[in-house]
Amino acid sequence: MQLIDGKATATAIKAEIAEEVRKIIAAGGKQPHLAAVLVGHDGGSETYVRNKVIACEQCGFKSTLIRYEADVTETELLACVDRLNKDTDIDGFIVQLPLPKHIDEQKVIMAIDYRKDVDGFHPINVGRMGIGLPCFISATPLGILTLLRHYHIETSGKKCVVLGRSNIVGKPMAQLMMQKQYGDATVTVCHSHSPSLKDECREADIIVAAIGRPDFVTADMVKEGAVVIDVGTTRVEDLSR
Repeated sequence: MQLIDGKATATAIKAEIAEEVRKIIAAGGKQPHLAAVLVGHDGGSETYVRNKVIACEQCGFKSTLIRYEADVTETELLACVDRLNKDTDIDGFIVQLPLPKHIDEQKVIMAIDYRKDVDGFHPINVGRMGIGLPCFISATPLGILTLLRHYHIETSGKKCVVLGRSNIVGKPMAQLMMQKQYGDATVTVCHSHSPSLKDECREADIIVAAIGRPDFVTADMVKEGAVVIDVGTTRVEDLSR
């Protein structure tokens, strides 16, 4: 069995990006500048954004973190998005999800200039991805494809089962895996209500588990030699303590 090490791969890629940025700046080019907007104090969001700030430093990017308390109004947040859209020094930005219930997430996503939508959530980017045009692609699905390529895992013609149908991971992952220039695989999407889920997994060459439930994929669901990518990060109690 071979472990697909996401952290080691990310470290290698960030070093390559840092070298590319160094050359751009040395040639008189602009230092890339990414911004993140964080609303409230959700633990998962705090960790994700903190990691993004660290990654920017490691890659030689400039980064800006804009924080709001959970009671920020939708109008205030949309005004922030508008400022970032118009700021010529900002090359791209994310508004970290989830947002508080009183804010319409889709309205905020729609307000982002798709040319700065590095999360790849704007409908224009989603649509362009769906028909294979250049665009920002959602980070997690693109990261999974990058991992598969880094480890020289053949995807063309393989049976790939994607567990989960979220807009952030499941749907774009399935789209990418079926497209000729990316995965070129035969793709099946399963979710918690799929009656033949276990049977589909047993036939899969590649399983991408993004269903949001820990321990969902068990050994009896995976055939010998299959590749399993575990997308989720779920905090569970350590029963050994």
